Amino acid sequence: MKRVITYGTFDLLHYGHINLLRRAKEQGDYLVVALSTDEFNWDEKQKKCYFSYEKRKQLLEAIRYVDLVIPENNWEQKITDVKEYHIDTFVMGDDWAGKFDFIQDETEAEVVYLARTPEISTTQIKKDLKLN
Repeated sequence: MKRVITYGTFDLLHYGHINLLRRAKEQGDYLVVALSTDEFNWDEKQKKCYFSYEKRKQLLEAIRYVDLVIPENNWEQKITDVKEYHIDTFVMGDDWAGKFDFIQDETEAEVVYLARTPEISTTQIKKDLKLN
């Protein structure tokens, strides 16, 4: 069984997120999603989420491409997650291209950067909603 992992906040879930999750799942048989906790989002990313971690987790668990949701508590846990969950492929959006290449060097996992859906983003949704 080929295992895949991806990371994200997945707040204001939209079709760009679904596209990413679908394409991540196409990289293997079992998809683990590491979901940024509220504390991590606020303390490290200075992001305030609309939906709580628990609500975002429930949404992700309802998506057929997602097999397991785990918490992302810090930037440093990625190597540990890859080893603990026996990950074969580490997937991120291409806006992170090159930033996680070290994972391939430190583990046996392949690192893949997938193109994002260009016309949609949570940031854009939030900006658009402020205009209305």
